[in-house]
Amino acid sequence: MSVAADLDAPHAARSDAFSDSLTVSFGDASSEVYGTLRLGLSAGSAASGLAMIFDRSEVAAVAAENGVAVDDGASWDSIGAAGLDVEELEPLRRWRVAFAGDGASLDLELEALGEAFALEDGEPVAKLGGMSGFDQPLRVTGSAQLPGRRAEIDGLGQRGRSWGEPDWERIGRTRTLGAWFPDVALAVTSIAPAGSSGHDREALSAVVFEHGAAEPHAARVSDPRLSTTFDEDGRQRRAGLELWMSDDGPVRRAAGEVVCGTTLDLGRLRLDCSFLAWRMEGRVGVGRYDVLTRAE
Repeated sequence: MSVAADLDAPHAARSDAFSDSLTVSFGDASSEVYGTLRLGLSAGSAASGLAMIFDRSEVAAVAAENGVAVDDGASWDSIGAAGLDVEELEPLRRWRVAFAGDGASLDLELEALGEAFALEDGEPVAKLGGMSGFDQPLRVTGSAQLPGRRAEIDGLGQRGRSWGEPDWERIGRTRTLGAWFPDVALAVTSIAPAGSSGHDREALSAVVFEHGAAEPHAARVSDPRLSTTFDEDGRQRRAGLELWMSDDGPVRRAAGEVVCGTTLDLGRLRLDCSFLAWRMEGRVGVGRYDVLTRAE
């Protein structure tokens, strides 16, 4: 599915269960600053925001806000929640993101490193999750004011859009992973149905962005495999990827280890957010790995 600029705008709500979100995640291993910033819309009429900022291995700030009234036809630029504000500088190319919260603030510029790659509506992940969307790899620059210090940011990240009608009576767990390297980025999405165990019924989708190639491009992975080591509290600690680009290969492998993270109680859902240090084929990178599960 090609991605045009109008697809990036908030989508008209089809029902009260319809949701729409814009998520930016980034990491800078040099300054050891990591973050996830999310704006959302519920039923087209109420906005929400979530920001999680990490300074080295510690949580620097967490901000969440729900139920912010918005006008019909609002753009992402006009929606503010949880101290977050976004500004489109060039459609599907450049943006500015600011966050002001207790304990930390951000002023960032985002630059797309490749074309947006969409999740097709017919894919198992989209059908099981009830969602459509697309992702883009980013270069992220700017500054962060953190407890006790100011940091200059020059890192990598991912910008994602997602919209649809997720049914958490059918979904047991979602996993969202991004691994970002100077010339390559990986985006992985997994949906497990409620009541499933192991990986036998899990739907998995992965994309490799070759933004450092002579002709930048993105390719869908034919057979993605994601393995995770969890601690005794069910939080992810390490991850491994085996990405079969076709039935006959080549196979791309990556391994990551958590450097920071936290768990949020979202009512009926639990979010385990983490950032990892990644290695792939001699490269060193960073990335985000979120696990969203139904709370028991």
